[in-house]
Amino acid sequence: MPADKLRVACVQMDMRLGDADANFAHAEELVRAAAARERPDVVVLPETWNTGFFPEDLAPCADRDGQRTRETFSRLAGELGVHIVAGSVVDARDGRFYNTAYVFDRSGGLAASYDKTHAFTPMGEQLAFAQGDRLCRFSLEGRACGLIICYDIRFPELTRTLALEGMDLLFVVSQWPEKRSLHLQTLIRARAIENQTFLALCNSCGSAGDTRYGGGSALIDPWGETLSQAGREEEIIAGDLDFSVIEGIRSSINVFRDRRPALYRVN
Repeated sequence: MPADKLRVACVQMDMRLGDADANFAHAEELVRAAAARERPDVVVLPETWNTGFFPEDLAPCADRDGQRTRETFSRLAGELGVHIVAGSVVDARDGRFYNTAYVFDRSGGLAASYDKTHAFTPMGEQLAFAQGDRLCRFSLEGRACGLIICYDIRFPELTRTLALEGMDLLFVVSQWPEKRSLHLQTLIRARAIENQTFLALCNSCGSAGDTRYGGGSALIDPWGETLSQAGREEEIIAGDLDFSVIEGIRSSINVFRDRRPALYRVN
């Protein structure tokens, strides 16, 4: 049977630009702190926490085929007995760089991986990274989950596609700048409400070059209500997601039944 509830902790991490060793050590420290303090079922990290977003020279600090990430967080997940949505990392493979997210289950097994599909062209992400070509669906404790990375949230077709396949919880890992925090906070509520799903946002904080990141990590319920929210500095937030509310929401306002896909043109 699917879990009735999941306790989720989001690690709003400040990272050092281009310093993978320091960032790995700090990420492990924070995941351990989250597990000890909050006793969660799931711990979440932000986008490209191993390098920041993103140093000019990726080669020296990129993870090679995700090996270090997989070894570190597989071990941690198994040791701590928690699922870990290990944010995303700069990942070098096949002669290219990817912005890749990894998910590990309680036993340390790899539950999912995902290459970011939408490059943030205003910062030239498409020049540094290859883009993924598949969506990310997986299950935690019997609950259908999806995962997207930062700029992906501006594309409602992506999250609706995930929702149409069945989704109870959407993870959003990001490095979203402070100056556009209003956009992020609006979009996470819209995606949760329109898809009638829980949403866990884990954003970064601190500065990289001239860019200040806005924090505001949050847990949102399918009504768009905030269960827990971070400020602008490094912190850990947590909350309990009660999935029993989903059936009532989807039966009382059945947007999936009432869709008229024959009228929609999204290509």
